[in-house]
Amino acid sequence: MFSVAFTSQMTSSLSPIAGTSTPPYINFTRATTCVSIPSRSTTPKLSLHSPPHRQCAAKMEVETSSSGLVGADDLLIVGPGVLGRLIAQKWRNDHQGCQITGQTFTTDHHDDLVKMGITPSLKGMKASQKYPYVVFCAPPSRTPDYPGDVREAASNWSGHGSFLFTSSSAPYDCYDNGHCDEDSPVVPIGRSPRTDLLLNTEKVVIESGGNVLRLAGLYISFMQIYLRFIKHDFKEALAVFYRGAHVYWLRKGTVESRPDHIVNLIHYEDAASLAVAILKKKPRGRTFLGCDNHPLSRQEVMDIVEKSGKFSTKFVGFTGTNDPLGKKLNNSKTRQEAGWEPKYPSFSQFLELSK
Repeated sequence: MFSVAFTSQMTSSLSPIAGTSTPPYINFTRATTCVSIPSRSTTPKLSLHSPPHRQCAAKMEVETSSSGLVGADDLLIVGPGVLGRLIAQKWRNDHQGCQITGQTFTTDHHDDLVKMGITPSLKGMKASQKYPYVVFCAPPSRTPDYPGDVREAASNWSGHGSFLFTSSSAPYDCYDNGHCDEDSPVVPIGRSPRTDLLLNTEKVVIESGGNVLRLAGLYISFMQIYLRFIKHDFKEALAVFYRGAHVYWLRKGTVESRPDHIVNLIHYEDAASLAVAILKKKPRGRTFLGCDNHPLSRQEVMDIVEKSGKFSTKFVGFTGTNDPLGKKLNNSKTRQEAGWEPKYPSFSQFLELSK
């Protein structure tokens, strides 16, 4: 695979992150995975391309999914976005021949799901079967009744296997850059509408016998091969897109938040592999934590970004002084129980490994 270097002025046919008109980066590196990102106004979707023989197998599975038979390893993913699709990919790698269903709010990306071997399903359609494994990873922003949607997902779980809800680490009641783990106190109900919503939804999950995975800040890079018109001819080029808090801060330039606020991170692939590890263990009524155990201040994150040399846009700085501090997460208990370690142990190692 070749290396290419561009400025931030790229063709409009590319799909940049989170509604940006042009990606604030470039410096390309060797590709390890070919990924295309369908255009969308808010959140980009990840479409993983499989070899032809895998695509044929996926097509056969989709075509035979109407049989109504449920396998012991079949999986329902509610909200098959970036994280959900990675979970599906990793689950299928370990459970060849299983059927994976992806439930969505609209039919916008059903064709993409079919190409990945995921059987699309629309929210509101009554399920004809219950699944031994269910993952709910849809965000709360698309629904007026988040706990109700999770309750509906739990009703599609057979009670065998495992039910997992991906939540956020936001409920931990720590705002002084102190230490937190799986068992740390959470924000009392009534203090914050955001944490109230998450905690009330988590309660539905635990009461159903499911499990909660509280995730730190997610990030990832996308690689896409496309055609670019250069000197009267089309040439293949490799584009790399990043998604995460650092991309948002780069785009803003100046951020009215304090630089010493501690943030916690986890790569999307690691979040997916942890979710799969928990599903396999089949626990009941547990709360797990997903993070890389390398908390960083906001300023440290942007210093790493600057040092990496992968981004052409220059970050100006953080200007806040009075906003709350963060927390330092540690998920050693989760790692031991799930038998899991991250592929990307830290944000800095991720940027180094992506060279």
